Amino acid sequence: MADAPQHPGSPAKAARRWRPGWRLGALLALALALALWWRLAPSETLTLAALQARHTELVAWYELAPWRVRSAFFALYLLAATLSLPGVAVLTLAAGAVFGLAWGLLLVSFASSLGATISFWLARYLLGDLVRARMGPRLLAVRSRLEREGALYLLSLRLIPLVPFGAVNLLMGLTDMRSRTFYAVSQLGMLASTVVFVAAGQQLASISSASDVLSPALLGMLVGLGALVALLPSLSRGMLERLRKLRAPWRS
Repeated sequence: MADAPQHPGSPAKAARRWRPGWRLGALLALALALALWWRLAPSETLTLAALQARHTELVAWYELAPWRVRSAFFALYLLAATLSLPGVAVLTLAAGAVFGLAWGLLLVSFASSLGATISFWLARYLLGDLVRARMGPRLLAVRSRLEREGALYLLSLRLIPLVPFGAVNLLMGLTDMRSRTFYAVSQLGMLASTVVFVAAGQQLASISSASDVLSPALLGMLVGLGALVALLPSLSRGMLERLRKLRAPWRS
């Protein structure tokens, strides 16, 4: 029996284009990135207390060399977002504390979205077998929801801060979703929580932990919004079916 035709951009076909030499090189680059992260940003520097203690120093450095600091921060955040490393919440607060709302939002929004997309590519082209082995049942559930709801399913996940950022990137990388769709929906969906965290960073002295940023009311609102988006396809189908039934007598 002939195999079913595959979409030109499907993960399985794309993964076959990566020869073993390329895979080895990419794995070495990934290991180097991890080593670079732990060298440049050891865990003790990515705590809220450390950020509060060095806030004045960081602001002074930013005023002295703004573009250099922005570039360094963007690269650091991109690396953290790509590898889903600890400390991202503190980095987001640091963006607001050092750069202010406008620049902080711009840097974090693009770095987090690009990092998510690179992670998406890593799952699709490099780590597919490992991700499938660890997330097999969840992957089937994600594919089923995507078939029914499309990109709105991803949007609903991005709107809820409690959903693991890295897991979404990896799972979506093993679906047929296009990269540009993943990037655009991710940036839009993460925008609300990014605004909240960057704005909170401007009140750095009054924050005792990163969890203080999301109050129960705000968290409930974001979860409710994500749930509403997730229900939109079902609600739309129900409304269309009801309209068809209402119009049927008029056509007969």
